[in-house]
Amino acid sequence: MPESTRRTFLTLSALGLANTATSKMVAGLNDETSSAMPAGNIRSWVSAQQMRCAQSQTISWQQASGKPSEPAIVLNPGKKFQAILGFGAAFTDAACYLFNQLAGPAREQLFHEMFHPSEMGLNVCRTCMGASDYSTQAYSYDEGDPDPELKRFSIAHDREYILPMLRQARQMNPDLFLFSSPWSPPGWMKSSGTMLGGSMRRRYIGTYSQYFLKFLQAYATEGVPVQAVTPQNEVDTDQDGRMPACIWPQEYEIEFVKLLGPLLKQNGLVTKIWILDHNYNLWGRATDELEDPILRASCNGVAWHGYAGTPEMMSRVHDAFPDVGMH
Repeated sequence: MPESTRRTFLTLSALGLANTATSKMVAGLNDETSSAMPAGNIRSWVSAQQMRCAQSQTISWQQASGKPSEPAIVLNPGKKFQAILGFGAAFTDAACYLFNQLAGPAREQLFHEMFHPSEMGLNVCRTCMGASDYSTQAYSYDEGDPDPELKRFSIAHDREYILPMLRQARQMNPDLFLFSSPWSPPGWMKSSGTMLGGSMRRRYIGTYSQYFLKFLQAYATEGVPVQAVTPQNEVDTDQDGRMPACIWPQEYEIEFVKLLGPLLKQNGLVTKIWILDHNYNLWGRATDELEDPILRASCNGVAWHGYAGTPEMMSRVHDAFPDVGMH
């Protein structure tokens, strides 16, 4: 996705949340259900302009009736959908680098505000397997000439400031769920020969499954087990070669997951695998992949981005595969 579009999306999302939080709101129960009104009020906080995690107005429960005349969140306990796994953000290389620059007490306070269950309680976060578009440098865990036996594999880069930040966040919230994604395989595994742009070479798919295994084992050894992975961030774009990215044809992703799932199981790992990791408008691709029964045995979720398409497209996949999580 073009960087300008990405930043516009994030900016508008933030403004929308701020507007929602600062507007007069009510929370209501749909009158289709006879559920009793919940006890107590709803507390809210807002970060916008000069406000930083500032406590906002108290919101009162009301019985919903007809179309609300003001911004409202209407709940119907009689209709249940997928449970929400949680909320969070990404521990990019750049973010961890900046966290690491903070003085210890300041970082302790910040992490308490963000991750502690008594505060914001962020509990689902993404880590990057190598460099992303927010990194201090382009790196993977095995750069250089082709190394199909992965003799050079090393997470040394992450030990300096990424892993310490992840451990500290987990100390604040022991229930922190981490999922990891690569923005690009090592350059020698790709048609471009570099981490910037290009596409995956099929002959290295087996090697790449071993790369994932080594990553998960190395992180677990460092005290940071990862609960889920996606094969590739944004499978359908090479970002015009401007940043770490990699195109994965649908059949390549299917082949990769069918190798990775059994490999993780054989090595005693219960890490989940989520496919796609791209926009709503690729719902057809997700459906096609999930129709493969061998892939389904290793995949329990689809990761979505909201830059193109509409959220309802997730429902098409969910309706066809209700046991597969939408994230």
